[in-house]
Order: sequence, then structure tokens, then C-alpha cells
Amino acid sequence: MSEAAATRRNRGGLGRGLGALLGDVARDEREATAGGEARASVRMISVGAISPHPEQPRRHFDETKLEELAASIAERGIIQPIVVRPHGHGYQIVAGERRWRAAQRARLHEVPVVVRDYSDSDTLQIALVENIQRQELNAIEEAEAYKRLLGEFGHTQEALAKVVHKSRSHVANLLRLLDLPQTIQSQVVDGSLSMGHARAIITAPDPAALASQVVTKGLSVRQTERLASNGKKRTKAAAPSPAKPAIGDTSSADIAALENQLADLLGLKVRISFTPAGSGTIALDYSTLDQLDMVCQRLSGEGI
Repeated sequence: MSEAAATRRNRGGLGRGLGALLGDVARDEREATAGGEARASVRMISVGAISPHPEQPRRHFDETKLEELAASIAERGIIQPIVVRPHGHGYQIVAGERRWRAAQRARLHEVPVVVRDYSDSDTLQIALVENIQRQELNAIEEAEAYKRLLGEFGHTQEALAKVVHKSRSHVANLLRLLDLPQTIQSQVVDGSLSMGHARAIITAPDPAALASQVVTKGLSVRQTERLASNGKKRTKAAAPSPAKPAIGDTSSADIAALENQLADLLGLKVRISFTPAGSGTIALDYSTLDQLDMVCQRLSGEGI
């Protein structure tokens, strides 16, 4: 196993470590907002001395909502301080980039901050999970955040789901969106397609063609699901008939259910084929080396 993989393995699951860090951020913000003696931990820092994290998971900021926040800040100021860490000759944002951006639009010269001394790894993980918990990411950004936490930091889907208060199937389903063509992912980011549409489209034989129909015709999620299902049936009808299962074997619907169950568990596309004799194969489709490394860890019992 590579040195990087070994490092990720030694970091272990999310556990108490990251949970405690996230608790620190939440406590700092609550205490700073509440006032009193806790205000002593808050300081005013020049907006120009603060820089965003270059690997911030949130890439898309809604302009209308940002303007609304800027107007509110111009009138009332920043109620909830920004969490930063010392970085170079200034400070880097750990949590609160949206507030910082809005403060610039409101033409504030200084903003209230809480300074914490976090490592590079801690900062990135907090930024990822904090955005997920506050539901400030679109579906693709959230999926990319899960992918990084699973692959780069060696966390399992089960542990990650507990920390972000989501179901494991939610994490797995979002990860599958990253298998969509980049053009469709961009449509999810800009809001042309919802997460429900994207989940239906990913099962279609021709995702790009179905995505175009959804946008041009304004199809609902249910309509999209039906079209994707009909497309799969037509594709199966045109394909050569697979070997019939042996007498007593479960139906193809049961096999499909098992494929879905394994896909939810691993966050990867799973295909099962079998012969009348009872033998068969299980194929896992991965798109990155990080995903392959994750599968190897799961199969070897590491990172569980």
C-alpha cells in the first residue's frame, strides 16, 4: 500500500477527533454570538487580512442571497463571527466565507473573528463537514466533499454519515452523481437540474439526451424516472438474452436489488452476473484511484 494510503489509514475514522473540532467551532460561534465574557475571544480584523481557503468545497454562491446577506450586514453588522486560523502574514477562513464575501460587498473594513490554531488537515475537514451540515452546498459540491473525506482522509461511509447526520444511502447516492458527464454535473450546480433529476438520469442509457429533455420540456422527477426506466427496458430488449438463471434461483429483480444494496454500501456502481451452474462474478466500477484504494481498504478490513 502507498505511503499516502498508510497515512490515511492511520488517521482512522472521523471518531472523536473531527467531532470535537466541529464542536469547538460551533461552541466558539455560539459563545461569541451570546456576548458576555466569551466576547473576549472575538477580535476585529481587517477584511483585507483574511483570505478564503483555496480548497473550500463551496464553489457556487447564489448572487441574490449574497446581496441579501450583504444588505443585512450593512444594516446590522455581522452577528456570528467568522472562524479563522493564522496563515502567512494574515488569516485564513475555516468557517464563514459567505459572511466574509458579504462583508466585502457591504464595504465593511473590519469583521469579528474567532482565531483558532488548526492544522491544514483539520481546516479542510472542518470546511467540508461544516458546509455539509449547514446544507450550504449543491448536490455536486456535497458529493465532491464526501469523495474527499472518504478517499483523502480514509473515512468510511458509515462514520461519515453519522457525523454529517445523513443516511448512508444518501451519501452513496450522492457519490453516484459524480459518475455523470461533466456537462450534466454543471447543470446540477447551476440549478437547471435538481438532485432528484440527476439521480434518475444516471440510470438512463443516454444520460445526456435525457438531461436535455428534462431542461427543454421542464419534466418532473417522476416523468424523468419513467423515461429512464423505459429507456433501460428498450435497451435490454434490443440486447442478446442473458443466460437464464438456474431453477430455484432468485429473479433478476432480486439481483438488481442486491446490486443496489452493494452500491449504497460502497458508493460505487456494482454489476452481478451469474450462470445456471450457480457461479458468477461481481464487478465494481470506480472512477478514481482514491475510490480503488477505498475498496481495497474495505476488502482487507482496514479503515472499518
